[in-house]
Amino acid sequence: MQVAAYATQGPTDLLKPFEITRRDLQPDDVLIEVTHCGICHSDIHSARNEWGRAKYPFVPGHEIVGRVSAVGPKVTKHKVGDLVGVGCLVDACLKCTACHDGDEQYCEKGSVGTYGGTEPVIGGPTYGGYSKQIVVRDSFVLKISEKLDPAAAAPLLCAGITSWSPLKHWAVSKGDKVGVIGLGGLGHMGIKFAVALGAEVVMITTSPEKGADARRLGVSDVLVSNDREQMKAHRGSFDFLLNTVPVKHDLNPYLGLLARNGTMVIVGAIEPLEEMHGGLLLANRRSVAGSGIGGIAETQEMLDFCAEHNIVCDIEMIDMKDVNPAYDRVVKGDVKYRFVIDMATL
Repeated sequence: MQVAAYATQGPTDLLKPFEITRRDLQPDDVLIEVTHCGICHSDIHSARNEWGRAKYPFVPGHEIVGRVSAVGPKVTKHKVGDLVGVGCLVDACLKCTACHDGDEQYCEKGSVGTYGGTEPVIGGPTYGGYSKQIVVRDSFVLKISEKLDPAAAAPLLCAGITSWSPLKHWAVSKGDKVGVIGLGGLGHMGIKFAVALGAEVVMITTSPEKGADARRLGVSDVLVSNDREQMKAHRGSFDFLLNTVPVKHDLNPYLGLLARNGTMVIVGAIEPLEEMHGGLLLANRRSVAGSGIGGIAETQEMLDFCAEHNIVCDIEMIDMKDVNPAYDRVVKGDVKYRFVIDMATL
């Protein structure tokens, strides 16, 4: 089927109207009318081929919310009219050890990305959510509660699960002292989740002016990381650090904040980092780890938690025609904290 979308034809081109081909509905497929799609910084990196893997024409978008408009005959979990979401994955083998463990994102045969992957039925690249419709295997379609604002729920499909997954994997709970490094799309969700899980949450930043907004989100304290006295006062006191900084940076000052057996998890920087001092790891048996998105069951758990605790992303809604200026603003950090496209304007 032919579907209206927005695509870029090359790394320096703007996103413009484009018509794409979606596969016909397979027996286990769900056809979704896309109503909202968040803008992730990964969309920009990918569209501009900053990671060197883009296939053009390129249609970004993996924070997708919409309504089911049709289902294949084998689909039982979703029905026409349901409010649903699609995140960063649209397929995986579902047979390997990782998939059996609910880690489809780490599929040993290679998961299929919502964009930039290989379409498993008709071939060619997968196209993302900057489009009127998307066809997705039912196992990768997520239920979204009608309690949630669908626009503000869209970024939960990437920013939300990327922040949630490490908090759950490392069993952050009531009484833990958690530091969230960086206040952006990921950071503000990390704060909301950690607070709702009952942790004592501190926002760690180089920008003191972000303190007021962090307190609005529920942190108990703000730590300015380039203030030596403040850093000294918190030394060795954090059980867990969620590091959302999206660029190369020095981890060493943050390692000193970790308590015995504490862990810092990298979720933002998808690039080489500066050297770490091994002594800081040996001291207090500290750990540094990385985490990407979560699997499908974990993402559904996160969405259900959001419905229970009324958690959504802080967003700025835009029309489709404004996507290119929005990209530039994301790069400048000029958004609190996620752009979401109203797909009715496509």
